[in-house]
This record gives sequence, C-alpha cells and structure tokens, in this order.
Amino acid sequence: MDAQPFMIGGQTVEPGTFADVTLPVTTMATGLNSTIAVRVLNGAREGPTIFISGAIHGDEIIGTAIIQRLAQTLNPQELAGTVLLIPVSNIFGFLNRTRYLPDRRDLNRSFPGAASGSLASQFAHVFLTQVIERCTLGIDIHSAAVHRYNLPQLRMAEGNPRLLELAMAFAPPVIMESPLRPGSLRALAAERGVDMLLMETGEALRFDALSIEIGAGGVIRVLAHLGMVDADDGLSQVHVPARANRSHWVRSPRGGVADFIKCSGDPVREGDVLARVSGLLGEDALEVFSPVDGIIIGHATLPVVHQGDALFHIARIDHPERTGQHIESITAALLASEPDGPAEPMMDEDEVL
Repeated sequence: MDAQPFMIGGQTVEPGTFADVTLPVTTMATGLNSTIAVRVLNGAREGPTIFISGAIHGDEIIGTAIIQRLAQTLNPQELAGTVLLIPVSNIFGFLNRTRYLPDRRDLNRSFPGAASGSLASQFAHVFLTQVIERCTLGIDIHSAAVHRYNLPQLRMAEGNPRLLELAMAFAPPVIMESPLRPGSLRALAAERGVDMLLMETGEALRFDALSIEIGAGGVIRVLAHLGMVDADDGLSQVHVPARANRSHWVRSPRGGVADFIKCSGDPVREGDVLARVSGLLGEDALEVFSPVDGIIIGHATLPVVHQGDALFHIARIDHPERTGQHIESITAALLASEPDGPAEPMMDEDEVL
C-alpha cells in the first residue's frame, strides 16, 4: 500500500523522498535559535515509524558515525515506513565535547521535560513530542565515557518478548537486560508504549570500525526483520548473541600504573588475571582477577589509575569462549576488508599538527 506524506517540524515529506528538518527548541544567549536536526526518510510504502538517535550525551559521538552510515545506505524509494535519523540529540554537548548541556544537566535524565522548563527540559520536551510520540520503536546509541571502551552490546528492559526479538535480530555480541533509569529516554519511551533498544559501543570522542559496522548492520537487520527493507535480516547468518542480566565491575586494588592483560571482547574464567597494577617504578605489582566466568564488555583505556577506579566490566554468562570466538571472527573480518590494513589510531587534540 502506498505511504502517506509525513509531517514534522512544519514540513511535509512526500512518500519515497527524504528531507532534512530542524526542530526549534529554544533561544541561545546570542539570540539565535537552537534546534535538533532530523533526517526524515519517508518510504514509498506504508510501514512503521522508528527513530535512531545518537549523542544524547554530547561526547558519545559514535552514534553520529553509525547514523551517517545509515543515511548513505537507506533509500526512501525502497523503504516501507518512516525512519527518523537524529545524528546529534545534544548539540551543545557535541560542540563542547562534553556529556552535558550548558545548564550542567544530563539530557538523558531530563525526560519528559517541559516547554517552559530548563534548557535540558526544553530539549527533552521537543524530543518527546516531535520524535518519540511519532514512533513505535527507537534505537538510541551510546558509548563509554572518556578513557573507557565498551564492547558493542544492546541493553533492553527485562520481560519484554518483543524487545528480545528485535535485539536478537540486531545480533550484537552481547545483549544485557538492565533496569530502566528514571528520567531517561528509555524509561519515558516505555511509559508511552514505545519499544526502545539502547546500544552501548566504543569510547567517547572516538570512532572505531567495529562499532560502526556492528551498529549500522544491526539497524539494517532490525529494519529487515520489521519488513521495512527488502533484505534478508541475516538471522540465519549471524552468531546468536550472548545474553546476560548480571554484570560485575572490577576495580583497581591500588593506585599506580596498570598493565592490561585482557580487554573488551575477551572471554574470562573466574580467577583469570585481568591486569597488574604497580607503582610508578614498577614496584609492588598487584594482580587483578576476574570474579566470575563471562565476557569483558567494557575496559579502561587509561593505564594511570587510582585505587578503586573501575578497570573492567564483565557480563556474567555461561560458555564465554563461544562469544569470544565470535568477536574475534568479526574483528578479523573487519581488518581483512581494509586493503591498506587497519586504520591509523585517531590522534588526541594535542597530537594534531
């Protein structure tokens, strides 16, 4: 059946076309307007309306890269339904390379917001009324904090068979069942009857090929599973994700310099040595052990640590070696697809000449 025009932000997007729309939010100190940018792909055929959003925390820019890939891949003439791509939900944090908005609030703790509230509250209100309430599904993409890395993973609410079905279609290495946090986008969507998947992947202020490939590929598989794109959803061709509802943080037993032996994606058994932390001259090294069997889903990337700093995040799962082998195969395939070898590491700001 033919689709209908899609109206958003005062614009009409005809079936089989796309448009870049700006949603006005508030007025800045300069007197200029601040907006949320949305690419609307309105399919030629009827179907569901979903959104994919990135950088709700302004320094978690990996979602922006994944959405860029999707914007170059999806063709509205071949699409059933409507896809809203929001590459940067928190433009202030994005520009300032920080998690927060200028009013020092966390946008992902400010929902449902209010039109007459704080800056964060106004952004949350516009996102709710213009995006969430128009959709039946959302995929929100996050990363670890600065100096931390997260293995690509999905987080979803417990006890929702529909979400589990969609998460399995996405097929990340690991699916985590985690509680909803008050004021978060995911919690608000659940209250409004909108299914939400949250992707955690990569490191703040960094792009990496593994995150982009798994993120973009996972979204396409979900769209195929929903019948929005004419493609095999790939469920028979991808590894079944590991599932977990418990995880453990492993912290440094002392301050000093860490020598990391394991990293994200590695399978571990209880008692395995994860790292050694020594003094500034390498003295008095203490070993850090895994408390459980599982897969490392996050690790610190900065070797300078204080006592109590989180070094590893481990998802507790049975048969961790199976997931570890799958992750190794993904990484090998990505490297093989780059004819010039692995990309050069992204430099820090003070290294760029």
